[in-house]
Amino acid sequence: MDTARPSLRAPVGGSERALAPDLARGFMLLLIVLANTPFYLWGRERGLTTFHPVDGSVPDQIVQAVIITCVDLRVYPMFAFLFGYGMVQLLLRQEEAGAPRQAALALLRRRNLWLLVFGFVHALLLWMGDILGAYGFAGLVLGALFLRRSNRVLLVWAGIGTSVLAIVSVLGVVGASIAAAADAPAQTAGGTDFMAMMTANVSETDPLAAAGQRAMLWPLIAVFQGVLTITVPVAILLGFWAARNRILEEPHRHLPLLRRVAIGGIAFAWLGGLPHALHHVDILPLTESVSWVFSTTQSFTGLLGGLGYAALFGLIGYRLQGRVRHGLAVTSVAAVGKRSLSCYLAQSVICAPLLSAWGLGLGAVMGSAQMAAFAVATWLVTVAGAYALERADRRGPAEVLLRRLSYPGSATAREGSATGDTTR
Repeated sequence: MDTARPSLRAPVGGSERALAPDLARGFMLLLIVLANTPFYLWGRERGLTTFHPVDGSVPDQIVQAVIITCVDLRVYPMFAFLFGYGMVQLLLRQEEAGAPRQAALALLRRRNLWLLVFGFVHALLLWMGDILGAYGFAGLVLGALFLRRSNRVLLVWAGIGTSVLAIVSVLGVVGASIAAAADAPAQTAGGTDFMAMMTANVSETDPLAAAGQRAMLWPLIAVFQGVLTITVPVAILLGFWAARNRILEEPHRHLPLLRRVAIGGIAFAWLGGLPHALHHVDILPLTESVSWVFSTTQSFTGLLGGLGYAALFGLIGYRLQGRVRHGLAVTSVAAVGKRSLSCYLAQSVICAPLLSAWGLGLGAVMGSAQMAAFAVATWLVTVAGAYALERADRRGPAEVLLRRLSYPGSATAREGSATGDTTR
């Protein structure tokens, strides 16, 4: 009798993929570059609770308001949800193929450890706001604590985290109201110091000094954003639960839920972000003793918005499923989603040398509207590259490297279709 342990199955093939997660990841990368590029607007005064400049033309202010309302702190919860979703997809696929559960969990641990390495290198060389390290760290912690737990436990802890965010948001509004009534003095030094610390590397002309600053920031961002924000862990736990129930693979079975989350989450996020946007562009004037409240409300509304965006793409996937062929736009955006790690890193390869002071320094001469146009152009470059790889049936280079490092044996990582992503 053959007692050999079953081996891990190869990475997912193209015929096994669900459209909705790939579309969500592809569109998410547009939102990520729109959220990240305002950090490159160096050499100007920024708001107390946002990294957007406080000045600018009317088009600049319109762009700032739209990004604060629809993008800021709404994208990373969406990424976290899809990241958690992909972790469980990988685990279930390995188990269905006969791989031992411990071997599948070990594969997840290796992937998350390598994401930490990718994230550190990314931060050291290019971008201080790296999210790979944060989600790799969160994946290690939450995977160890919750992947063996029941759906009920996942929902209970996600509910606790969401309740904490809601309570903090409500207390922030109450505290701001009391401060406004008492005309309390603003405490702005901490926020100002944090803004300066986060953006100093962008305005640094010495590339080695800038790299050192990014390397020092990276552990703080990885731990804080990965676990301590509450928003990311909650979104990942909900991603675990949703993947177990195949919410995005089988949207036809969950249409009422997807509609409620998409409509309610996006509406709540946009309505919740609008006061912050109006305050930033001086349409809703508030004293400095009150404006800090937006740092509490944006986290809660951002979680709901990120989940709403993910649900929206579940509904889009439902509308498109069953079609033999998709149009150029759908195919191209899905191609980005399949190669989300490569496309995410490509954004930094384009942006950092062109916009930072240690490179060409173009961020100093752009306004917010110009930067948003630059962000869209950057995303379109990655779309073109991903589409070319899709036509050639090739994976993204970062996906190839991650799989060779994560799977035991490079031959396993090379099997299957050449359409992969960062989470499977």
